[in-house]
Amino acid sequence: MKKPNVLFILTDDQRFNTIHALGNPDIITPNLDRLVNMGTTFTQAHIPGGTSGAVCMPSRAMINSSKLLFHLNGAGESIPKDDCTMGQCFRENGYRTIGIGKWHNGIESYQRSFSDGDEIFFGGMWDHWNVPVNSYHADGVYDHIIRVTPNFTACNHPMKTVAERVTAGVHSTELFTDAAVRFLQEKHEEPFFMYLAMLAPHDPRTMPEKYREMYDPEKLTLPENFCAEHPFFYGVDLKTNEARDENLAAHPRSEQEVRNHLADYYAMISHIDDHVGRLLDTLEETGQLENTIIVFTGDNGLAVGCHGLMGKQSLYEHSVRVPLIFAGPGIPQNCRRDARLYLLDLFPTLCGLCGLPVPESVEGCDFSASVTQGEDGREVLYLAYTDLIRGVKDDRYKLVLYRMCPENNQLFDLQEDPAETVNHYHDPAFSEHRARLEQLLQEQRAIWEDRTDNGYSYRFWEGGADSGHVG
Repeated sequence: MKKPNVLFILTDDQRFNTIHALGNPDIITPNLDRLVNMGTTFTQAHIPGGTSGAVCMPSRAMINSSKLLFHLNGAGESIPKDDCTMGQCFRENGYRTIGIGKWHNGIESYQRSFSDGDEIFFGGMWDHWNVPVNSYHADGVYDHIIRVTPNFTACNHPMKTVAERVTAGVHSTELFTDAAVRFLQEKHEEPFFMYLAMLAPHDPRTMPEKYREMYDPEKLTLPENFCAEHPFFYGVDLKTNEARDENLAAHPRSEQEVRNHLADYYAMISHIDDHVGRLLDTLEETGQLENTIIVFTGDNGLAVGCHGLMGKQSLYEHSVRVPLIFAGPGIPQNCRRDARLYLLDLFPTLCGLCGLPVPESVEGCDFSASVTQGEDGREVLYLAYTDLIRGVKDDRYKLVLYRMCPENNQLFDLQEDPAETVNHYHDPAFSEHRARLEQLLQEQRAIWEDRTDNGYSYRFWEGGADSGHVG
């Protein structure tokens, strides 16, 4: 039996509620709607949080290694050789593996993951119209350095980046998709695993003007949890690079400015949507669509005005939940699943869907039966952001603890209040739920080895559980 191909599409900073077919009437996404109708959508896909203000780096490391958050190398800046990567697993099982776009987890791990690739960006964020990229090198040597001054109005110190060229004036979404289409149009005998990692819709939110013209900011709906300022300071220092996202809009936030940001955010996603359509059409035209598993997801969410925030340095739903769609052979069509899972579960789940053995280093769970048959996902989710926040979530409630301000700990009833606007932490009527979740949090803390022998954990828990975080 022929093994299925895999096309894995990963966007950057796309939160869960940014697809028209999944309930957002403001956004225009006909091709993602088409993909939703073709396959099975998980409405409760999560990241566990992050150990860096650049949440995408640990998130992408977890996706590609299926390691738990506190088992990453640092914040995921590299993936150790002992940790088999997703691409490496497919490569070692007879797949042609193709890496295109953003790779934020070290050159060595890229090289052992992919047997081919193009338009490779080794970095985090960039000007979408002038991305410094590399061709694929079979010998794994990427040593051509260029100097750039990203913010030349504020700093005259150039930085070094690994790159061979800049295709001036070509948007990253188009640049990466063009490379993917070229590969899909090639004749090949072996099955392929293609990892297509976008830079969009991450800021700077710029896109071809026709997409910006699709949105009138005045007609966009503000989030239910919009507010001018976050109600309390929880430790993300606005003076540091960690809070760069929070300085993209003025303080306090105005309704008009948030609508403008939403218009740009949606326009970038509509631009991506058009190129998803190109990929689907190319698969269909080349006769590969019926034997290709397509995964579409984002690496983390984004606030864009929710709770007075702009970024993803929190544990609110808008930051830890992402879109996740599976489509392809054996996958039910136009189906929704509310099973909870993490993106670090995608690696073993794809192994299950493709009939590959799961490497011993993998720590995620194979939820292929959830994809094909609707079986349950994870009962409990453990959440963490650097040394500042910890949380736990079950099928209805979420507990969030803050190191800097335990008096502002939160308990949300997500069934009655999905926008997380009403805090029940100090409400006696919710004391049993609070106690139960506090116990769950301690149990999950042990499972995730969120121990005080690493810096993120030590700073959070040092005097924490005994001095106000829990209880």
